[in-house]
Amino acid sequence: MKATAVLEIDDLQVRFATPNQSVLAVNGVDLDVRSGEIVAIVGESGSGKSVSMLSVMGLLPASSATVTGSIRFDGRQLLGLSRRAMNRIRGDEIAMIFQDPMSSLNPVHSIGRQIVETLRLHRGTSRAEGRKRAVELLDRVGIPDAGRRVDDYPHELSGGMRQRAMIAMALACDPKLLIADEPTTALDVTVQSQIVSLVRSLQDDVGMAVIWITHDLGVVAELADRVAVMYAGRVMEEGPAEEIYRHTRHPYTSGLLRSIPRLDRPITPRLPEIPGSPMTVLSPLAGCAFDDRCPISVEGCRVQVPPLLPTDRASHVSACTCSSWLIDNRIDWAPDDLPHSSPQVGSNAAVVISVQDLRVHFPLRRGLMGRPSAVVRAVDGVDLEVRRGATLGVVGESGCGKTTLGRSLVGLVEPTGGSIDLDGRSIADLGTGERRRVQMIFQDPFSSMNPGMRVGDIISEPIRIHRLYDDEETVVRVRDLLEQVGLSGDAAQRHPHEFSGGQRQRIAVARALAADPEVIICDEAVSSLDVSVQAQIVNLLRSIQEQKGVGYLFIAHDLAVVRHISDEVAVMYLGKIVERAPRSELYDSPLHPYTKALLMAVPTPEPGRRDEPTPLTGDVPSPTNPPPGCRFHTRCPLAVPGLCDVEEPELLEAGEGRWVSCHLVELDADGMPSSPELSKAR
Repeated sequence: MKATAVLEIDDLQVRFATPNQSVLAVNGVDLDVRSGEIVAIVGESGSGKSVSMLSVMGLLPASSATVTGSIRFDGRQLLGLSRRAMNRIRGDEIAMIFQDPMSSLNPVHSIGRQIVETLRLHRGTSRAEGRKRAVELLDRVGIPDAGRRVDDYPHELSGGMRQRAMIAMALACDPKLLIADEPTTALDVTVQSQIVSLVRSLQDDVGMAVIWITHDLGVVAELADRVAVMYAGRVMEEGPAEEIYRHTRHPYTSGLLRSIPRLDRPITPRLPEIPGSPMTVLSPLAGCAFDDRCPISVEGCRVQVPPLLPTDRASHVSACTCSSWLIDNRIDWAPDDLPHSSPQVGSNAAVVISVQDLRVHFPLRRGLMGRPSAVVRAVDGVDLEVRRGATLGVVGESGCGKTTLGRSLVGLVEPTGGSIDLDGRSIADLGTGERRRVQMIFQDPFSSMNPGMRVGDIISEPIRIHRLYDDEETVVRVRDLLEQVGLSGDAAQRHPHEFSGGQRQRIAVARALAADPEVIICDEAVSSLDVSVQAQIVNLLRSIQEQKGVGYLFIAHDLAVVRHISDEVAVMYLGKIVERAPRSELYDSPLHPYTKALLMAVPTPEPGRRDEPTPLTGDVPSPTNPPPGCRFHTRCPLAVPGLCDVEEPELLEAGEGRWVSCHLVELDADGMPSSPELSKAR
């Protein structure tokens, strides 16, 4: 017997009126969500995922959004409800977790007060009872010492703990439906694993329905019972998660799945990608929205919008004219996914940047003129080299010092100690003209561009600052750069807000290339992108490297992407490098327990492929007060008391090109641990 549908969406359409045009963001969505199940909604940015769920919550601006169709929750029609009636449902019976908890939480109120506010509003709970309930909720979602942390403010919590606090707030009134909008996109792989496990266990405990909006198909494989794939405002395929992954019946779903970089597959020269970009729907469609990007398109796809129809699989529907063809045939996308490895640059390549014992410490002060009360040891003794034409990947959890390391290499952060040499010369002694040889691509291209400037001016700015070309040559150079990154020269006359996220990242790449750099620091340059756009940008970076011989320092928390693009990988933890090795050696045989924990936390994008992962417990300790001895010993399952918590391990060479900082890999002549305590730990 099927569970009752908590949410029923029929023919939902959402149109936004803008000054220049009217956009049909959601174009006839039908979706049911039953009690006790987790439904994942996936698709590229602009597919209508979030807009559909914001319609359910009644959070779309009435001034610009026109919503039609039917949204029934627990038998009640939500469209047309008054604001007061919707406020009684929102936060009580339907709750939502947003992508960025820092922008969703009130920075001037404690976490506990914000949870109590929800309880007082919907349940009339007293302050004392509300506080008690807040502590229980925070403890339930795994925040340690909840009785004390309930009075913390959002900025005092780590990213993972803020997301847990958001979940606690959403669960305060025991909602029947929980909507999670990209809740793990910006989180480290270990924290992501913790959040996924937490949501699954909470959902099992209380039996609520969950809608999980994401573009991370690895997370979906571990979490979802059912999957709906959206494109251009429509549901293109829907069915049980296992059916969607193993018996795909739509080419768009096939393209998304093949775009995922995976640890269990051979490395290919290029990441498979879906060609082109998602369309913006301005008027009712005459044919399939995916037609211009589809490798199996036929004449009938262009003259009729395919309806969602049952396939050969149970409870599995697809909006594809060729869905029956997919039963016995495989899509021939491109030869990019041939199973052979891309070449790795050897250690004999020329060193462009050399870093020795780099330290970056930030003093914490009380008040504007107060004395330093503590020191944040963001980077605390790092050695590394970036080689010409090679990529050094840097991975680790938030707060480990990756971004600070990257910013110090481009001069945005002043080192406290150590040295940074560019071609053998200290970067501190170089003028602005020499420093231009190291450029940076930031995580969020939109916030790193001046919204009032045209793209052509944004790209040409470093050219003009460094006087690399005259005015006429600059115009030609900008056009060439845009074409090099896959955009038309006409894009120079448009503003950043007129482009998609992937296109803006291409503009950021063009701007970095404008100064003719020898090294580019890529700081989480693809972490917030859809898998298909991510593949396009990674392939673009690889092509540029092959053409120009540029070296990359590639900072990311996606270990599968780092594996694909890197020649060497450095693993950072709390300001230090704990392991550094050639890509293949580090991924095939990691030595440090932290590296192993990171790799174990990476989700496999296929349901049932592995047992439930054991998430790395605890949070990264504060960089203001690092633990004595090995900094990882507070979370390490193999830590040896009296050794790991007392003596700090050195970063020692454990083979050609391999470096590791761990007592447990100090081997004797026979390759065995050098003490009985280590043998016991093994």
